[in-house]
Amino acid sequence: MKRIDGRNYNELRPVKITPGFQSFAEGSVIIEVGKTVVVCSATVEDKAPPFLRGTGTGWVTAEYAMLPRATASRTTRDSVTGRISGRNQEIQRLIGRSLRAVTDLSQLGERTIILDCDVVQADGGTRTAAITGAYIALYQAIYNMSRMGLVNNLFMSQAVAATSVGISKGRLLLDLNYDEDSSAEVDFNVIMTSRSDLVEVQGTAETKPFSRRQMDEMLDLAEAGINRLFEIQQNIIKELGISLA
Repeated sequence: MKRIDGRNYNELRPVKITPGFQSFAEGSVIIEVGKTVVVCSATVEDKAPPFLRGTGTGWVTAEYAMLPRATASRTTRDSVTGRISGRNQEIQRLIGRSLRAVTDLSQLGERTIILDCDVVQADGGTRTAAITGAYIALYQAIYNMSRMGLVNNLFMSQAVAATSVGISKGRLLLDLNYDEDSSAEVDFNVIMTSRSDLVEVQGTAETKPFSRRQMDEMLDLAEAGINRLFEIQQNIIKELGISLA
């Protein structure tokens, strides 16, 4: 049975990554996953967080936000409410953890790389799209630093990407859009490295429990989708002619 957008159960939405979107950022991309659109930009700051000062080690972190009309109804900006929403805090911490998992922070020196992930349009999977796109922005920033002789070339040993998977109306589905996500019985976000190591699995039974067998099937499906995302990432890196190897 075809899905609402015509995909098979194991198909990703169309993925498009456009690098170099911002002229002044050390690295930037727009990533489009179906109707979900996220701008990811990297900024290098010549200082480490207070808890790392004097250690010679740097830090990679992220900030995440949605434009007010990224969704069907307007979302109030965090700057208006005077605080970062709990959802935004949780997602930006997830993005930061995912990128640090594949970065040798000891090679960074006492610097900080900030990945800003701003959602232009949201149709499900904004956090997974942000991780997949932010990796390219981070790679660009580190490559530019290595060309300037600021860091060692052998800085990122593997890639990281993410996708969603779930069970909706009893069917296993890869890369859920908003309609599928909002009605899913089970919803997972899976983050994985190019060595097939798991960085994080966020899984919830929304309406009824799932079995261990179903969990294994979802992880296998997610891995297949993420491997396709790795291919897309590497094609972009090759087109840019940049390499940290």
